[in-house]
Amino acid sequence: MKRRALAAVVSVIAAAVLLGSCGSGVSSTQQSQQQTVATAEASMRAQGFSKVTLRIRHADGTVEEHCVWLADIEAERERGLMEITDPSLGGGDAMVFAFAADTSASFWMKDTLLPLSIAWVDSAGGVVNTADMDPCPSDAKSCPQFPPGRPYRLAIEMAQGRLQDWGIEPGANVSLAGSC
Repeated sequence: MKRRALAAVVSVIAAAVLLGSCGSGVSSTQQSQQQTVATAEASMRAQGFSKVTLRIRHADGTVEEHCVWLADIEAERERGLMEITDPSLGGGDAMVFAFAADTSASFWMKDTLLPLSIAWVDSAGGVVNTADMDPCPSDAKSCPQFPPGRPYRLAIEMAQGRLQDWGIEPGANVSLAGSC
């Protein structure tokens, strides 16, 4: 009798687990992707990165906002997106490199595993220039440099090709708002 009761309890628990996972509408692939994003986000936060709101005012006056990673101290700017493999960048979709004063520093893709696009933004919020950057092989003796062309205050990196999706292009005005 005890075996039947135990078997019945085990069967009910197993059925509940199966029904819970089947009824969630989330496939095992989606669950795996969610876990990857969560792991990447935890890694970014552990490295000291925080999230801020990136505000984009388009030429037609419409505004959109996105929650992105912020690199505003030297150690964070040096680390950037090195070794990140999740295209959603840990749920941030982009990283903004913020500088206290105008700079003309170039970017490179050392130890960066994902192809990225970059936009440089001046102190007035105008898009200075954009570029697509491919990963630099780990065995390369030197990596290509990507210069902005003019001084800038912000640099925005995201998965290659996504700048256009957000309308980050000449004519847009880009600024940072509070944390998100």
